[in-house]
Formats: sequence, C-alpha cells, structure tokens
Amino acid sequence: MTTDTEQLRLAADFAPASEADWRKLVDGVLKGAAFEKLVGKTYDGLKIQPIYPRAKDAAPVAGRAPAAAWQIMQRVDHPDPAKANVQALLDLENGATGLTLVFAGANAAHGFGLAATADALARTLDGVHLDAAIAIELQASDTSAAALLSDHVKQRGFKPDACDIRFGLDPIGDAASRGASAHDATTLAGSAVDLVKQLHGAGFKGPFLAADGRVVHDAGGSEAQELAFVLASGVAYLRALEGGGIALETARGLIFARLAADTDQFLTLAKFRSLRRLWARVEQACGLQPKPLVISGETAWRMLTRRDPYVNMLRATIAAFAAGLGGANAITVLPHTAALGLPDAFARRVARNTQLVLLEESNLARVADPAAGAGGIEALTSELSSTAWALFQEIEKAGGIVSALQAGLVQSKVAAVKQARDANIARRRDVLTGASEFPNLNEAEVAVEAVAPLAAPSAPKAALSFAPLAPIRLADAFEKLRDRSDALLKSKGRRPQVFLANLGTAADYTARATFARSFFEAGGIAAVDGQGGADPAALAAAYRASGAAIACLCSSDKVYADTAVPAARALQAAGARHIYLAGRGGEQEAALREAGIGSFVFAGGDALTTLEDAYTHLE
Repeated sequence: MTTDTEQLRLAADFAPASEADWRKLVDGVLKGAAFEKLVGKTYDGLKIQPIYPRAKDAAPVAGRAPAAAWQIMQRVDHPDPAKANVQALLDLENGATGLTLVFAGANAAHGFGLAATADALARTLDGVHLDAAIAIELQASDTSAAALLSDHVKQRGFKPDACDIRFGLDPIGDAASRGASAHDATTLAGSAVDLVKQLHGAGFKGPFLAADGRVVHDAGGSEAQELAFVLASGVAYLRALEGGGIALETARGLIFARLAADTDQFLTLAKFRSLRRLWARVEQACGLQPKPLVISGETAWRMLTRRDPYVNMLRATIAAFAAGLGGANAITVLPHTAALGLPDAFARRVARNTQLVLLEESNLARVADPAAGAGGIEALTSELSSTAWALFQEIEKAGGIVSALQAGLVQSKVAAVKQARDANIARRRDVLTGASEFPNLNEAEVAVEAVAPLAAPSAPKAALSFAPLAPIRLADAFEKLRDRSDALLKSKGRRPQVFLANLGTAADYTARATFARSFFEAGGIAAVDGQGGADPAALAAAYRASGAAIACLCSSDKVYADTAVPAARALQAAGARHIYLAGRGGEQEAALREAGIGSFVFAGGDALTTLEDAYTHLE
C-alpha cells in the first residue's frame, strides 16, 4: 500500500497542467469547430462552461445547522381521512419526520387533498403527536386549514410552542396559480396577516407565510424567475406584516420559502444556495442582520411522466439529492406514480425511502454546504443570483408582485421560457426518458389508489383577476400521442405501425433503424423491422406483408446514394401512404422527394410535429 508521502511524490513527477494546455487538447478534438460548441446555456441565458477553476475565498452558505439532517416530509392528501390517517402513521413509523398536509383545492393538490373540516383534520391526525418533534407543513388554498389546525392543537392539549408547524399561508401564490382572488390588489398580500398575528399570539412559532416558487416552476418558468417570484412574494409579506404592526425583526421569522427541485442537479443545487444569499440581501436592505431562511423543497411536478413512471424514481433521487446538498430544511418527494393518480403504499414507501437512503446510507447531511468552493457551482450560484435580483427589481419597479401579475409581467416572462422549453422538448433536445426517448410500448400498467380525482372547488367571487400561472407537465404532448395509440389498440386490436425499410447490411442500417424505432415509438407508433437488402421488389413485398400504413427508409448515407430512390418508388407503388427517411436529404433531397420521400427524421428535428402529422396519414 502506498503512503500519502509516496502518492504526493508520484504526483510531483507529472508536469503541472494549465488551462492553456487543456484548451490545446480540446481544440485538437474540435477540429476547427468553435469552442462555444462546448458551452451550454440555461433558460435564463446563463452560460455553463465545460470547465471552471477552483473558486477563491468562497464561504459556505449558511443554512441548516452543521451535520443536521433535513426533515423527511411525506405528502398526506388522501380524500378519505381514515385512509389518510393510516398513511400518515405508517410514514411516521417508517422514517418520515414530518407530514405535508395537502388540502383539496391547493395549488399543488393535483386533483386530490384533505377536506378542510375539523372532523376530517382530527381523523387524519388521530394518533399523531404533534409535540413529539414531528414537522407539519400545510398546503391549502385559503386560511381555513390553518385555523382548523390551530383549533385542533388546542383541543388535543398540545402546547403551541412545542409544535413544529409551517402553516403555509400564501394568498399571493394561490392567486397566481388560479389567476384570481377574492381579495383586491391592495389587500391580497395582507389578507392573512390578522390570522398570523392570532396564531403567533397564541404561542405558535411558525413560520406562517410561504413564498412559494413552485407556482412559477410548475408553469414552466426558469430558475431565476422562480427565485424572483419568491423574493417578490416574501417582500410583499414583509411589508404586509410590518403594516400590521409587526416589527421587521420578528416578521422575517414568520416567513419561509418553497422551491421546486428537479433533475438539473447543478441548477437545483445552485438555486437553493442562491435563495439564501438573495434573502440575506433583502434582510440587509431592511437593516437586519441576516439569519438563515427556512426553505422547504418539493420534487417538481412538471418533470413527472405518466409513461414509464419508474424513471420518476431516478428523477426524484437526483432532485432530492440536489435540494439536500443545496441546504433545504425540509424535502417532500412526490411519489413516482403521482401523475397517474393517488399513489399507493408502495409508491409512498419508495418516496420516503429515497430520502432515507440519501441521509442514512449516503450521509449527505454530514457536510454543511459541500458545494462551497466548487468553481462551477459558485459561478452558477453567483450568476443565478444576479439574474434573479435584476428580475426582482423589475417586479418591484412595476409596483410589487401583485401589480406585476396584474400587468402580466411575470406571466409573459414565464410564457417565453415555456415556449423555448416546449420547442426543445419537441426536438428532443431536452430528453424525457421513457416519454420522448427510449419509450416502451409494452410497459405494464402501474397501480394507484382507486380514488377518482375530486371535482375542482368552486372559485370564490373574484375581486382580482389576471392570467393564471397554470401547472404543466413537460411530457404531456408526447403522452397525448401515446394515448391516441392506446385508443387505436383498444378499438382496432393493434397499434398504428411504421415499416422500417432497412437497406443494405445490418452494419449499414442498424444505427438509423434503432433511431427510427425510438423516434416513432415515442409517439406510440410501433416499428416493424424489415430484413434488410437492396432489392426494391423484395422491399415492397415485405412492406405489404407488414400491414403498416407508412414506411421509413433506414441506412447509411452511402447506401442511400445508390438505393434510396428506387426503394422509395417501390414503397410508393406498394401503397405506402407516407414515406420517411432516417437522416437528412443533403444533396439528394430533391431527387428523394421526387421519388416519394415525404419527410426526413433526424436528431434535432421537430419530432413532435412529425409524429402528430404521422397520425393524419395513419388515420
């Protein structure tokens, strides 16, 4: 075994490498292509360099106490309070350290949730000792759930100051997601202040008001937009609390933040770190000495897929990992089947165990701010903070978050990012594994609870209205095509099919045939493989035998040059309604189109539009 001294001596035998040395090697690989080809960009326009130097003089971001684990929150949203109680007790007995109580009609309830009644709450929390270091976080559409929980604590004889409850009052976020509020613009931010004062006066520690960035994230917004929304909402609540007679020193402790965590590991990690820095800047502007903000994280709704939902387990693991390392105080993992319905016991156990493994086996909480000093993360945190702060200032110049929502400022910026995101998803530049890439048309049905979604609660008479920030799921457009395929399978006994007209040998066509199969099956169109060869007559016969309505030529550019035109003519004569070619047309495109090629499918092309168009030929 080598000693540390021997290892150091070995390293000294190598010449020190500089960035210039690295660039020289990179330029050799690029072969004249621009270096910018290696530079990524976020939806906020931030550049992601391929390599960073070590950050100098980087101080850790103050968050959780050193070596303190984040709270493992488990979502409780079953409409039947008896079943919700069984779930809650099982979660707490098996590792969860807190419960996220989601009430029907909350902006992230997604069709389910607890009833906001005293009886339902009491039955749900039966046997839950709220004063036994169990964290509770509320997600509700109004103040009624918070008031009910306060009454419940008193009725059961718990001391309010012994309970760890984040009441989650968020009239701004609720209005933003709905596009309406029963409160007008001047009273919206302060509509919950009287209840906050009442709860705080009764001895509850809080925090009470939630500045919830999930509203923007769920609608397709960027990281900086999410941060700016949280800052603007938090500042609006600070002003409302101060206007209600609460000193700023006290008021800041009555507010917490919620952020979404998704599969972009580094951006998520930087986002959580950035929020702490940004909020500290707000506190300094208020003349306060900064204190760590309480941040609750939840794995993102928009990243969940209904197809191949087991991939959601991986997404949730990455998201929880990033939020935990970013300093989240509490994390809720959405079960992997949440987009399909109300998750069952297995899905809930996986969600819970995801965090337990990260904490108990991977020991992620042992180091405070482990990303501190990492050049890439520090640079991303700094740039994200600057971009979010500039947008926050723009919102403030518009009169604050409520005025900015009324003017459509926030919505327009989120819509622009969503449009860019949709384009990248359609072109499969943003990969959705199991949905837009690597689909499985024979996946088994996944079990969920046999509970129908609740009817949407009736909206109160609106005193304020504007365009809503409605939640989306990124995979929805591709999944709708899969739904059409399922409907055809049910009604006709088989899925729509495409014949892969493989030309040449296996070495010639395998790569593009594999690409074409994944391409079409992402839209629910089953691929039928041809045997390969160059004889147009044999190809036409194989196509007719397949029973497919459309066909796709698959081979190398070299083979296409000799056989694509006669092959296309043969397929057209055999009755193919539409003929595709896997690859670009290049110099042959005019001749290929004349021979009957209708579309070209290739990496970076608009897969979604091509697949939607395919159904017009199939049906």
